[in-house]
This record gives sequence, structure tokens and C-alpha cells, in this order.
Amino acid sequence: MITLEANYAKKIGLPGYSSHQFSVTLRSEIADLSKVQEESARLYDELQHAVDTSIQEVGYLPGENGNGNSNGHSNSRHTNGNGNADVWNCSDKQRDLIIKIVDEHKLDKSNIEKLAQERFSKGVKALNKLEASGLIDELLEKHGGKQQNGRGRFQKAGGR
Repeated sequence: MITLEANYAKKIGLPGYSSHQFSVTLRSEIADLSKVQEESARLYDELQHAVDTSIQEVGYLPGENGNGNSNGHSNSRHTNGNGNADVWNCSDKQRDLIIKIVDEHKLDKSNIEKLAQERFSKGVKALNKLEASGLIDELLEKHGGKQQNGRGRFQKAGGR
């Protein structure tokens, strides 16, 4: 008898600096070594379906009333035009630089959000200082770092 053990896990970033993760592990016994590939593919399909179906339920989300970030770091607050405070996890300088790059290059905010999700599995506002630095580097690399009026280069937050 051959025992196969397969695990499938998925972690999803959620609003309010939250995320959830779900994992399922299955064991299967097979007698014929030539069936390993077939059984492995079957297990993967079963696991993926089970996890993807279960993780769709968001469940509890921490509120944005100050208890949404329990990592011990202060949050950067920026007032948007309507008087509500946007909470960012990176530094004020990083937030300002990201906003400046997006505004001056007229970048689509949803594309920047998608980029952050692809690279860090979380939205732009949820990025920590290291992740925000990586996003800034990528934005500067992709868009040349030139200001629209051509009078210089953006300075990366933190003096680097």
C-alpha cells in the first residue's frame, strides 16, 4: 500500500487589514504505483474545490474603529475629501509618495490595487513599510520616476 498525503491552502487579504486562510489535508491509499499521478490529480481537484468553496464565507471582519490593526504598529491616517480618514499601514511619506505617483502619472487606482494584490496578497492601504517600499520601487521602475513636468525625479520615502 502507498499512502499519498496532499494539502491545499489559500490565504486571502480582506478589508480592515484582515485576512483569512483555510487549509485541507487528505490522505489516500493506493495499491498500484502507476495510479499515483491519477490519484494525485484527483486529490488536488478535491482539495481545491473544498478550500475554494469554504473560503468564500468571509466571517468576522474587524471594524475600522481602531481595533482593525492589532499588529502593534500605528496606522497612517489621511483625510480624503469628504472628511473621513483613510487608514494606511505604511508610513505617511510612503502613502504620500504612492498617491503622488498615481496622481502625477494619472494611473488607474484599480490597477495599482490589483498590482498590490498580485505582489503582496493585500490592498495598497494594508501594505506594511517594507511592502510599500517594494510597490514604490516597482511604480518608479515602470513609470520612470519622472514627474509629469520633467523637473526631477521622485524621492523614495525614507531617503533611499
